[in-house]
Amino acid sequence: MNLRQQPLVLAGVAAAGMVLLGVIGWISRGLADAEAGSSGQASLLELLEEVRQPPMAPEPGRRQAPGPPPATRWTSPMQSPRCVATADGAEGQRLRALVDQLHSAPLRVRIHPTNYGTRFSRDAFGNPLDPTPRVVVLHETVYGIGSAINTFLTPHPRDEDQVSYHAVIGLDGKTVLLLEPEQRAFGAGNSAFRGQWVVTNPEVGGSVNNFALHVSLETPLDGEDDGPSHSGYTPEQYDALAALLADWMERYPIPPDHITTHRAVDLGGERSDPRSFDWRALQTRLESLGAMC
Repeated sequence: MNLRQQPLVLAGVAAAGMVLLGVIGWISRGLADAEAGSSGQASLLELLEEVRQPPMAPEPGRRQAPGPPPATRWTSPMQSPRCVATADGAEGQRLRALVDQLHSAPLRVRIHPTNYGTRFSRDAFGNPLDPTPRVVVLHETVYGIGSAINTFLTPHPRDEDQVSYHAVIGLDGKTVLLLEPEQRAFGAGNSAFRGQWVVTNPEVGGSVNNFALHVSLETPLDGEDDGPSHSGYTPEQYDALAALLADWMERYPIPPDHITTHRAVDLGGERSDPRSFDWRALQTRLESLGAMC
């Protein structure tokens, strides 16, 4: 090395020394702040702790989850209920027998595990959640009940293809139970109910699935299209639906005005189900069962 280069080398060494002294001073101040418990700017130890936190599983409550976008408030179409504490008369006893049948002789189908999941106890930001079911979302199958069940039996590795309900009800009134209420059905995508949703994947927004129960009615033949309406559901379907809802409402804190529709919770404005639904037919049956109190 010639003498002409030495001043440059010395200058570089001096500059590196100054940087090193600055880093040491910053570390010392950070440690002092941590020991003194000072507030204000984050200390070095706090910053290091933040770096160590997994991005999708931080300390509980450390980050605020995004709220749902403004949406129309749900108002139940069911009118002021006639509150009867127990099953009312012959009609109530007939419907109560359907509730008992759900317990004694349930019709179950085991669907593919890719189409459902477990309810989350924390959201994607580490915040604690109450996964207890507290809302019911009504759907329709659009095509036959057999087609719907085959879809649920089929493996769907891609998130966008996964779909399921907790139960489906055929035109003949048969209720097919697909999932236990404690499991999370993939019944609604980007959705919210009265300002509530749960974000389990920040990339796709929030959903009601973590606290919702989903039931779908088989669509009549004249509704196997995207028309705005069809001939409606059978009396047997309303009987079975009322029995299933009464059972869920006895087991979980689900008031009558928390029975809603896929159309009402969908934030994309793409869903219209269940079309041609008769709310009065459901209400009179729930009243007979004593479930409207």
